[in-house]
Amino acid sequence: QVQLVESGGGLVQAGGSLRLSCAASGRTSNAMGWFRQAPGKERQFVAYITYGGGITYYADSVKGRFTISRDNAINTVYLQMNSLKPEDTAVYLCARRGSGSAYYSVSGYDLWGQGTQVTVSS
Repeated sequence: QVQLVESGGGLVQAGGSLRLSCAASGRTSNAMGWFRQAPGKERQFVAYITYGGGITYYADSVKGRFTISRDNAINTVYLQMNSLKPEDTAVYLCARRGSGSAYYSVSGYDLWGQGTQVTVSS
C-alpha cells in the first residue's frame, strides 16, 4: 500500500550540495534509511533515522557531510548532502525499516523506492 518516491538528485560539482527527498504515499511509523548504489558495487548504507527523529546513524564515509531528517506531517524523509565528492556518485534510495536485521543492512528494510541519480563531477 505504501510507496516511496525519491527526488532531488542531479549533477553537481565537487564541493557542492544537494537535498534529496523521499515521499511516502501513505503514512508510516517506521524508522527510515538512505542507501546508495554505484554501478558494479553493492548497495551501501548511508544514513538512518528513527520515526521520531531522535536517533540518527551515518556511514563513516558521509559523517559530518550528510544530514538525515524527516517531517512526519507530510510523510517525507530528507537527506541533505554537503561537500559532495565524486565518490558520492550513485543512485540514492530510501527504504522503510523492517524487523529483520540491522539498521545498516539491506536486509533490515522491507520497502524501497526506485532511486534518484546523484552525479558529482570533478
